[in-house]
Amino acid sequence: MSAPSLDLVGEPFAVIESDPGVFTTLIRKLGVHGLEVVELYSVEPFATDHLNPYGLIFCYLCEGDEDPTSEFEADEGFDDPDARSIWFANQLSDDACASQAILNVLLNCKGVDIGSVLREFAADTAEMSPVMRGLAISNLPLIRAAQNSLARPADIRGAWHALAASAVESAKSKAKATASPPSKKRKTTASSSRSRRKSASARSEERLDAYHYIGYVPAQGRVWELNGLRSAGPLDVGEIDSDNPTSRAGWMDLVRPVLQQRMQTMLQSEAEHIQYNLLAIVDDPYLRASDELEMLKRERAAIERRLDQCFAEGWSDKVDPALLASASEAFATTLRPSAQGSGKVFALDFGARKMEKELATLDMPERKLVPAWESCVRAALSAKVAVEEEIEKSRRAQADHVRRTFDYEPFIREFITSLEDEGLLDQVLEDKPEARAGAQSGLGPSSKPRAKTKRR
Repeated sequence: MSAPSLDLVGEPFAVIESDPGVFTTLIRKLGVHGLEVVELYSVEPFATDHLNPYGLIFCYLCEGDEDPTSEFEADEGFDDPDARSIWFANQLSDDACASQAILNVLLNCKGVDIGSVLREFAADTAEMSPVMRGLAISNLPLIRAAQNSLARPADIRGAWHALAASAVESAKSKAKATASPPSKKRKTTASSSRSRRKSASARSEERLDAYHYIGYVPAQGRVWELNGLRSAGPLDVGEIDSDNPTSRAGWMDLVRPVLQQRMQTMLQSEAEHIQYNLLAIVDDPYLRASDELEMLKRERAAIERRLDQCFAEGWSDKVDPALLASASEAFATTLRPSAQGSGKVFALDFGARKMEKELATLDMPERKLVPAWESCVRAALSAKVAVEEEIEKSRRAQADHVRRTFDYEPFIREFITSLEDEGLLDQVLEDKPEARAGAQSGLGPSSKPRAKTKRR
């Protein structure tokens, strides 16, 4: 059996969408467990306090020649001793900015399971400079493969095209540098001005808008802004008012004014649409909802054991008939259709809390058993709704992922080729939109399905 080939060169990074479903899939492909990425539409306390985020990622559009680091030029030479304990990597690859930003946040989060690969990566790069860490991110195959698996096929082809174009330009520059210098020609003022206008026009046409990611995370008792393009390293936003340096309580109060200022700057631009979005890394709500339902399932079993002991002749006639009829379905979900068996749990303290529930049930008076059973079933009905909502959300995210990463180009190419082979392509291209609209409006009921093949 031949040994697997080593990827010594690697492939380019492809851009991905700044979408919560995409980023959630990305961190899970990187080996992170128990976390989810959600989008925030407001930074006010009512929208963030209940989430208690581990970190934030702010994505915004850099228009034209805007430099994301220009606001920090004054302190580029300042060395903050408190920032030395923060894991921070500079952004060396433009298209790897999404992975770089989320790693800057995740590797500073305490109390989360980032997986064995990222733990080893953080340990290996702990003593590296931010520039070398950025280079390590670009050279880690897991990160590149995870990000590219979420990109559209067109974006992957665009990354290869950009890499090829860069190689060609580099070869031309080297050839021009080694070639003999051409004879000098005297240029008139008019020709020079025309040449400058032409080159400026070409640059403006080739210039593309670029999105940039900035991370915010509480670490070591302070809040940090992690901008991969800032050579001076992490920016200290402020100190968290807490005796526990690992606490996340109150950190949003420090970062909220910074985010509001950035959002206000984006809204004051001349763009017709919002050019930023804000993502938050939070606990996976499915794990919490699933554990709650599993706890209620075990609580129900403990209460029913007490009811069997206290009412040997039967207790089904003592509870609400509607709840009794729905009890079998209240504890079953799409992923766990059995309402009787115990399912997987995720919280580390689940066993301790289960023991407390069982001891409380053993000490419960007989007159409170029936109301406790009814309350347990009602709570299970609500918990089941929460679990099913998370399952449905995951299904929608998976469907979006399949649509996003499916390559439609072969089908479109074959479809156009078939039109050409049948002699229909010229007719479709020459047909005017007004004529097609009039023809479609005059079709009878039997011809309506053909409207689905109308060229758009």
